[in-house]
Amino acid sequence: MKSPISLLFLAATLAFADTREPVERVILDERTVITVPVATNRVTTISFPGPIAAIDGAGVTIDGKSPAQFQLAYTKGSAFLSVRALTPKAKTNLNIRWNKHTYVFELIEDDTPVLALNLEEPARDTVQSAPSIGPAQLLAILDKAKAFPLLKKQHPEAVNGDEARTFGDKPQIADFNDYEIRIDEIFRFNPEDTLVFHVTLRNKSEKEILYRPESFTVRVGNRLYYQSISDAPGVLPPKSAGTVYFAITGTPDGGRNELSLKNEFTVLVTRIALEPPLPPLAAPATNSTPNKSGEEP
Repeated sequence: MKSPISLLFLAATLAFADTREPVERVILDERTVITVPVATNRVTTISFPGPIAAIDGAGVTIDGKSPAQFQLAYTKGSAFLSVRALTPKAKTNLNIRWNKHTYVFELIEDDTPVLALNLEEPARDTVQSAPSIGPAQLLAILDKAKAFPLLKKQHPEAVNGDEARTFGDKPQIADFNDYEIRIDEIFRFNPEDTLVFHVTLRNKSEKEILYRPESFTVRVGNRLYYQSISDAPGVLPPKSAGTVYFAITGTPDGGRNELSLKNEFTVLVTRIALEPPLPPLAAPATNSTPNKSGEEP
């Protein structure tokens, strides 16, 4: 017995066949397989909104001489391609790379082909709001990041869907002369749109360094993302290193950041300048006018 989903898909396919037009327009969606009916005696042209980056396919020939089920005509750098079937009941798929996404097309031989398939770029969605996360939930996310290796090993279901990137002996380091910030690990908790950074601050100087624990910022390209919570002492003794965890959630304008762990990150923090010591108070001046005997009083 077919499932309700299978029946729904079959109904949609039959409806498409009944209402098929020689010229079709389709909104691009990388999550959907686009079925393209192609004939042996007609040419079907598939047009993209911009130049195609790459095409992969099985059972497809370009020169028309090699054994194949479909013949493809395409010029590198073009925004369109043409295809026709070479054998009855032929079927294959084309994977086409465009605008950093891969779109899947299923080609099937059919007596009533689509002659032109014009693909349109999806409309830009409105900015999705970042999830609302309270202080208690942020603290729980920090604790989860700290225990991530143990949870991954003993309770994998607790971190299912979460991601981690460990830098090992090749950390990302930002050097600020007398101190540096080294990224050791980054964790992404997707439902909360939150990244947790495990970093090491190292004081290379002979003087104490103070910083604001609430001021951690991450730079990605030319954008800045501000912390939502941190676990940091705010002080670095001379010639020492300290571990810090902090998180960023969403974007400064309230949207989702959707940041990948593959980005190059730079961590920044606001330093507190030490007040210079006050100069010693000068001794009060004394009157040293000699008395009548010529001696000072």
